[in-house]
Amino acid sequence: MAHPKRRTSKARRDKRRTHDKLTPKAISICQTTGETHLRHKAYVVDGDLYLHGKVAVKDFAPIAAAAAPTEDEE
Repeated sequence: MAHPKRRTSKARRDKRRTHDKLTPKAISICQTTGETHLRHKAYVVDGDLYLHGKVAVKDFAPIAAAAAPTEDEE
């Protein structure tokens, strides 16, 4: 196995870690509904599924409820 000959200094270690950070999620406000949502993701408003400011699936809530597993199925 490889072993370091010298101890890595704090400055060298910290320089390497400069890019190891979290970035905040990209959040947008819909022009049509005024709802905040994650960018490039579909979102539900009043039971309808929206994508890019347009209704993708009308009455999405009943469809989602039927597809979700119940306690008996788990």
